[in-house]
Amino acid sequence: MHLDEQTIAVIRDAQSKSIQAKQLVPEQLDLIYKYNWFNIWVTKEYKGLDLSLIDGFKLIKNLAYWDGGFAWTVTLCSGANMFAGFINASLAKEVFANPKVCFGGSGRANGKAIFDGEKYHLTGVWQYATGAPHLTHFTLNAFIYDGDVQRVNAQGESVIYSFFVPKEHVLIHYDWDTFGLECTASHSFSLDSVAIDKAYAFELKPSERKVESTLYKIPFMTFAELTLLPNYLGMYKRFLDLVEKYFFDKSKNPDWAEKYSKTRFRQVDSYQQLVEKYEQKAEALIQQLWEQVSVDAANISVELLSEIATESRRIVREIREGVTSLFPLVGISGAQKDNELNIVFRNIFTATQHSLLNLEV
Repeated sequence: MHLDEQTIAVIRDAQSKSIQAKQLVPEQLDLIYKYNWFNIWVTKEYKGLDLSLIDGFKLIKNLAYWDGGFAWTVTLCSGANMFAGFINASLAKEVFANPKVCFGGSGRANGKAIFDGEKYHLTGVWQYATGAPHLTHFTLNAFIYDGDVQRVNAQGESVIYSFFVPKEHVLIHYDWDTFGLECTASHSFSLDSVAIDKAYAFELKPSERKVESTLYKIPFMTFAELTLLPNYLGMYKRFLDLVEKYFFDKSKNPDWAEKYSKTRFRQVDSYQQLVEKYEQKAEALIQQLWEQVSVDAANISVELLSEIATESRRIVREIREGVTSLFPLVGISGAQKDNELNIVFRNIFTATQHSLLNLEV
């Protein structure tokens, strides 16, 4: 997905403002609403862009190249807005009539949802709701109770449902204070015995989809892996380009050029070639997945899903290692907080702490 020069200029100009504000600033949100980027995975029926997985992947990668924090927020919020395909259709139509609708929240099951036959009473604390200041609805997973009794399925496992809750019922805890991805404003939030109609509960699995679209037939974990991955790829490409630019500037000094030029440029070039291979590999896997799901969604190859999980983690691990090996070579300028090299470095390292792709394989 191509970004025009003016859009890139707005994204770049707003980056430092959003870092200082510790949340997205109006210029960024205006851009998102203008291009409907929170709804890249939402069906056209609900006024979304309904992008294919490969087109969304390329868009996120391009956004991440120019500003990782901005792209991360678009990714997590659009990923949550994708839940539109799993919720009651008439309610979804009503909720997504708002052009600024933005879901976001926590993927970890926590808290209680006590069912009284009509409503769920939600209580608990959930972490890392990306985009908290501008969310219209907070999403969460909770353990289901019938009165005092925890509900279990036929296998004896705890039953967990997902919920989306209008922001007016939610208390935000302004506790996001990281050294990177500052503008994602991924604060914790809590609910204290909030009654929510049963239509606001849903199950995030292909069999429970309410919309017939190839995207909604993909297991959510795989979707999450393939939408987080382009963030790392975009940020890493930017990092490598900035390192290369730093080396070009240094090579104007004849002493430095004689001593380091060959090895430094060779090193950064080898990483740039690798990142192209990562992109090709990821896009080939997406293509394969999309074809399989389009033909026979009930029988997606388990080996393919496993390969996507393994490759995504391997790529992120190698990106982290590449950044670690190059960063010590960029001197004190790279340690300056307002230098873009430093911003990208901080964003990548904060992103690699996300539990999804941070597992060693």
